[in-house]
Amino acid sequence: MPHTRPSIADKRRAFLRLHQHGCFVIPNPWDVGSARYLQSLGFKALATTSSGFAWSHGHRDGGMSRDRVLDHLTEMVEATDLPINADFEHGFAPDAAGVAESVRLAVETGVAGLSIEDSTGQAVKPLFDVDTAIERIRAAKRAIDKAGADTMLIGRAEGFLVGQPDIEQIIARLKAYANAGADCLYAPGISSVEHISAVVAAVAPKPVNLLVGFNADLTVAKIAALGVRRVSVGGALARAAWGGFMRAAKLIIEEGEFDGFEGAAQGSALNTIFRGD
Repeated sequence: MPHTRPSIADKRRAFLRLHQHGCFVIPNPWDVGSARYLQSLGFKALATTSSGFAWSHGHRDGGMSRDRVLDHLTEMVEATDLPINADFEHGFAPDAAGVAESVRLAVETGVAGLSIEDSTGQAVKPLFDVDTAIERIRAAKRAIDKAGADTMLIGRAEGFLVGQPDIEQIIARLKAYANAGADCLYAPGISSVEHISAVVAAVAPKPVNLLVGFNADLTVAKIAALGVRRVSVGGALARAAWGGFMRAAKLIIEEGEFDGFEGAAQGSALNTIFRGD
């Protein structure tokens, strides 16, 4: 019997349900193969990674154009049966109108969720001022509503990633983004139990995404007990893949040895996973 793939609407409904109770992990593939492998393991949703995607094309994080990111989102949505959350960076525009247009185009790719950051990408002024950041979230939400889509909007407060680790400022921004229409809140870089608990309490009952991109004592069970709804890993899986590749390649060029393939996946196992694709 042929496999019936879920529709975009099906995926979006499933994604919304995942955020209603419990805690789930939403790992971050960087290409079709990694996405399909993660689906084969039983994950319920996936999120793109701007860094992992950029590195796979030889660019720095943030170095991909909007058009290339939109093409990537379309490809990832079509690649699996799972809902896809888009790492949509800062919306590829400094102003609210530009963000709205970018979000409209992202919704058309079929993503079930997308995040908008409050970082500018500029070292001199790394964060948008609060009023501008709020209006950007409002514009993103209006664009989603105008499209008639159930796409979730994730508001991101980037202070911890840009050298401004002020938890009170982070919480104030997240609460403002929630009031402006964000469906889920995200402060990448927070890691202590105190900070996580404070963020969850501040924006309740809206769900919180936690980034766990490095080795940590936190487990899914411990994170769930703090009230977090979903856990992502950002570019960590891509970095893990790059780490194995770099170690093996350096061993060849520097030592003339071929001992760096320990732990490598078997070709037969990969062929079995991707059989029929």
